[in-house]
Amino acid sequence: MEALLQQIEGYKAEMQAATISDAAALEQFRIKYLGTKGLVKAVMGEMKQVPADQKKSFGQILNDFKLFAEARFEELEASLGNTHPETRNSQTDVTLSSSKGRNPNLDYSLPGEPIPVGTRHPLSLVRNEIVSIFKRLGFAIAEGPEIEDDWHNFGAMNLPEDHPARDMQDTFYINKPTESNGATWLLRTHTSSVQARVMETQKPPIRVICPGRVYRNETVSARAHCFFHQVEGLYVDEQVSFADLKQTLYFFVQEMFGKNVKVRFRPSYFPFTEPSAEMDISCLICGGDGCNICKHSGWVEILGSGMVHPNVLENFGIDSNKYTGFAFGMGVERITQLKYQVNDLRLYSQNDIRFLKQFTGVV
Repeated sequence: MEALLQQIEGYKAEMQAATISDAAALEQFRIKYLGTKGLVKAVMGEMKQVPADQKKSFGQILNDFKLFAEARFEELEASLGNTHPETRNSQTDVTLSSSKGRNPNLDYSLPGEPIPVGTRHPLSLVRNEIVSIFKRLGFAIAEGPEIEDDWHNFGAMNLPEDHPARDMQDTFYINKPTESNGATWLLRTHTSSVQARVMETQKPPIRVICPGRVYRNETVSARAHCFFHQVEGLYVDEQVSFADLKQTLYFFVQEMFGKNVKVRFRPSYFPFTEPSAEMDISCLICGGDGCNICKHSGWVEILGSGMVHPNVLENFGIDSNKYTGFAFGMGVERITQLKYQVNDLRLYSQNDIRFLKQFTGVV
């Protein structure tokens, strides 16, 4: 142990006699004595060789040696106080600013560089709000594949083979060989296919909403796009009535747009519901006075709905004499258009930062 004590005294003498002229020399001093492979750490490692009865006293000596080295480094650091910051490399800057003293060449009162604040996409904001509203009514979330087979997308939904929705002008079919079971593949045209998969694997009571992206072969314009987003809902149980459907949708409209929005139902036709209805609300952009968005009618259609057709229930082995249900579907882009008064669907997919910045901070 005597040799190690002499070695420590020698290191102290070296450090005391050391002189530096620039930041690079200071960094070399730090590496030699205080670095992860420096002399101080090497000496501290000799503690394991010290007899047990001497560890306490020798530990104090090693601790004093470490404190001496750190104090000497701070003295040398202080002697470089007038060094111009351009003469220092990045590694030394980190060392100086992280030591106990402050770097005198930095103005700590200056504001930091601003960090750009991002946000969710407006479609995501509205989709999440729609989902939240229906979750409060007990609806679970269901999702399914965007590449779908003809049966789940059309056949199970009571769309006959000659229905216009099956035309190539409306549907993106995938160039894939027909499988042995006769299935053909396509990009789903609605999230009703998710409802089909739910009814295929789950028996009533069923209460789900199906958010997702869908595709249709349409010309891109301010009012239409080849892909868009939907949220569809399905409720199947005993004694479900059209009144249940209306009250559910009334609740949704009031939660989404406020208590003062007017609502009306118009008879319509959908192959998978009977009876069917479209739901309109008073135009939020013109207040019902008439504008190009509502086609000067004062009303805007926001969703389609109806009672689930008995054929659809029977397709999945659900007894239509015992169970009834309702379904609805809405376009997220249309709801977003009304909520934020966005009049061009193309803005949602152009990633124009000027457009997206408008939603920073929107909750």
